[in-house]
Amino acid sequence: MKNTVLSSQLAQTRPFSRQYKDGVVGMSSTCSTTQINRFNHQDKQSPNMRNILIWTLLAPLLIAFQNDCCCNAQQDFNDKADFHPPQSNAADWMASIEDRKLISHITIPGSHDTMARHYGPAVICQAWRLKDQLMAGIRYLDIRMNGNSIIVHGLFEQKATFADVIKITQEFLKDHKKETVLLRVKPEWPSKGRVKQGVQRVIQGYNNIIFTSNIPTMGEARGKIVLVQKDKFDLGIPIHGTDKKGDYKVIDIGKKKDKIMINLQNAWKECGKDRVILSYSSGTGIGTIKGMLLTPRRVAREVNPWLHRYLEDLKKKIIEQPSCVGVIAMDFPGFDLIQAVIKLNH
Repeated sequence: MKNTVLSSQLAQTRPFSRQYKDGVVGMSSTCSTTQINRFNHQDKQSPNMRNILIWTLLAPLLIAFQNDCCCNAQQDFNDKADFHPPQSNAADWMASIEDRKLISHITIPGSHDTMARHYGPAVICQAWRLKDQLMAGIRYLDIRMNGNSIIVHGLFEQKATFADVIKITQEFLKDHKKETVLLRVKPEWPSKGRVKQGVQRVIQGYNNIIFTSNIPTMGEARGKIVLVQKDKFDLGIPIHGTDKKGDYKVIDIGKKKDKIMINLQNAWKECGKDRVILSYSSGTGIGTIKGMLLTPRRVAREVNPWLHRYLEDLKKKIIEQPSCVGVIAMDFPGFDLIQAVIKLNH
């Protein structure tokens, strides 16, 4: 469809111009059928020269068009495994958070089903590896683990263990000592009853993992992993989800956006108390009839740019009436969306 639009623009001799957000690349060009015919007439005896001249005119259009698609895809939505952070990337964004501020009073970008990177569109929720997510600014990890300490998404093992998750996170915190990472463990089958025991076995050798229920300050949590307890998993600080049962099911993306907006408004009202607030922007139509083609990737592709715009509006309210929204757990977040969440703290 995009190629058809481009061809139509050329045929109608409309100028094509694009100014990118970062102001680094900007180009404009005008190309018409009349101009091309003029070159054809002048160079009948030289087809190679004629082709060179035509491509000279078309190249700026095609390059701008291609870069526009790539750049827009990378800002709020990312489904590429390659990690190329912009200069504005803030791997140490928590350094500016006051030491006395409680973790429950901070707005935190998170990833939903953090390790779900394998076994097809119905299962995959993230493109970046855990290390790259942390470098991009993600500070809440949603870990689904079975009784064998294997990381899973549903029935699908994700080629990692809980020990792998702890090791990678510890390595990040070793190099970024002013940061903290919230880690929620959700027990999954098989052997859900053995998950807590498996977590305790892995973390017993570390002295920088907080697993008590007392909400730490930012100063107390720096350089540490903070476990989060929810439902039947009772290790760590308490967290309250704004999502209602079934909110993750998507059959209409417009209605999904409405639910996210309501949940974030509730989070804004509830944040800043004695528990961390959690909201999800993720969703899937897999398992439904009407939304059976709405994979996590397809939902995020439409939701993430909208979410960025909504957070910009929300920031204005927070400036007028200081508050927070807690954790926002996302699928396929891009750099700009993560930064939009972080900026709610300032």
